[in-house]
Amino acid sequence: MPISPETIIRVLTISALAGLLGAVGLRLRPGEVVAAVKQSRFTAITVANFVVVPALAAAAAVVFQAPRDTMVAMILLGAAPFAPVVPVFARLARADLALAAGLTAVFPVLSAVLTPVICQLALRIVPGGGEIQFRFVGVLLTLLATITLPLTAGVAAHHYLPAFSRRLLRPLEGISEATGALSLGFVVWTEFPAIIQCGAGVLMAMLIVFEIALGLGWLLGGPSLPARRVVALGTSNRNIALALLVAIQSFAGTPVVSGVATNGLLLILLGLVHVAYWRLRALLGRAP
Repeated sequence: MPISPETIIRVLTISALAGLLGAVGLRLRPGEVVAAVKQSRFTAITVANFVVVPALAAAAAVVFQAPRDTMVAMILLGAAPFAPVVPVFARLARADLALAAGLTAVFPVLSAVLTPVICQLALRIVPGGGEIQFRFVGVLLTLLATITLPLTAGVAAHHYLPAFSRRLLRPLEGISEATGALSLGFVVWTEFPAIIQCGAGVLMAMLIVFEIALGLGWLLGGPSLPARRVVALGTSNRNIALALLVAIQSFAGTPVVSGVATNGLLLILLGLVHVAYWRLRALLGRAP
């Protein structure tokens, strides 16, 4: 039996993310992570990610007259905050790695509770939006296993097995980064027809949502430049894996699934552009 492209993407993505998040954890101590989250504007960040950004995504879909399935995809992405790639982006952008790890570990728990509620409310603006089918326990376990667990395991290894952690860090990062690059390339290749058919209006809508969310996160990050970069990246980069889980459970066999993948890919590429810009400025000794 041939393996479907969706299965290949899922295996590559989960493998890459688990390795990359575990490597992030290997760089951190538990006290650093807890202190960083406590010092953040956690309540404001939560409201921005679960209320403001979903509203922006829904409004942009309406203003740009996105097709029904694309509108649903944009709403699902808007309701799925803090992509698991945020700690990886934070490391590349010289941002606050402890804060990125802490928020990325906590948000899956919040998402398992709040995302279906936000989706159901936002989908009321979509003609024939339908009911959200959300398997709470399954989604929660998937998010914890693929995001929270690798981060926590890495932090624990750094604390209890520091010598082993130092030896493991570089090989794990190298293999995971290569797997991530392969996954991204495969997604582009398989979803390229959907990307071409998406239309300039929809892409412009997601671009605007991304940049507004990035600016909002920047403002909520506080006075620290590294923390601002983390919250900006987390607020603008949505959790594609979570949005796909909801899409597959509620809209299987429809263009909603490919719409989530296409728009999610755009968000990743935009995130990489900003990471590259900040990294270049850091190398040149400039801020922000």
